[in-house]
Amino acid sequence: MSWNKRGSALLAVMWLSAALSAIAFTVANNVRAETERTGTDVDSLRTYYLATGAIERTLLYMRYGAQLRSPDGTGRYYQPPSPSLRLQFPSGEAVVEVLPESAKLNINRATTNELLALLVALGVEPGRAQTIASGIVDWRSGSPGGAFTEFDQYYLSLVPSFRSRHASFEEIEELLLVRGITPDLFYGSYVRDAVGHLIPRAGLKDCVSVWAAPGVMDVNTIQPAVMQAIGISPNAAAGIVALRKNATIGKMEQLSAFRDSGPGFSRLGLGGGTCTTLRATARMRLSNGQLSDLQRSVSAMVKFFGFDEDPPYKIMRWYDNAYSPQ
Repeated sequence: MSWNKRGSALLAVMWLSAALSAIAFTVANNVRAETERTGTDVDSLRTYYLATGAIERTLLYMRYGAQLRSPDGTGRYYQPPSPSLRLQFPSGEAVVEVLPESAKLNINRATTNELLALLVALGVEPGRAQTIASGIVDWRSGSPGGAFTEFDQYYLSLVPSFRSRHASFEEIEELLLVRGITPDLFYGSYVRDAVGHLIPRAGLKDCVSVWAAPGVMDVNTIQPAVMQAIGISPNAAAGIVALRKNATIGKMEQLSAFRDSGPGFSRLGLGGGTCTTLRATARMRLSNGQLSDLQRSVSAMVKFFGFDEDPPYKIMRWYDNAYSPQ
């Protein structure tokens, strides 16, 4: 009997040891996972503040840097119409894209034909594009006598229900409520090129704005789909994009080969407007000197005033989490 008791006790001890080992392994694994997650959250927060600081520095460069000139006469810190700046910090680096709102279609002024052409250029099939274009016009247009339109009746059938504003768009995100517009169409998506690689496709948020003023449309940042919407041929739009990838277009004479590309060419220019979106993408520098794979992007829509005004600019919108193809 004593041998049986000893064997049972030994077996119980072995099972208890295995159970405690499993518990210890689980706890250690959870602690490691939480430690890594916390470390990633800390790095993400640090990268966020780095991107925020990059926007603040860019605002200073744009407002005051142009007053200081290099020996060749160019701006020492920022030279319009450069579409981006690369900034170095002790803790990392950031790329700030300068995206004038003038490079977009004004969603409250664009014609039905421009909206239709834009949607088709973004890959929307013609029938659905017609519905969306009509829905945008319905949303921003008044309703005679306050009557319910066809789109109102559709929206009232949804849960929750609502009506078209029948007034100007105040925020571009209102487009997400328009019949036929999906998050992929609004925010953009990815498509495969001829060799099967995924490439980003712009969304409506990259192509339209409530702040776009009449006048020239910035040739260095205008989306190819917007060029097609205003009457520039697809081949010419692709050629302009290829040209500006090599270097910033500083003079319109560089585009002389595209002057007969369509009626929309006359609307292209350099810079323009007082509203600009600044989008910063930052990466921290690791202890070995290399850049981290973790990156954060933030953006600010800024309205600039006169140089002598106080304040010289106002941030109209701020996005803590912005998408950037950088």
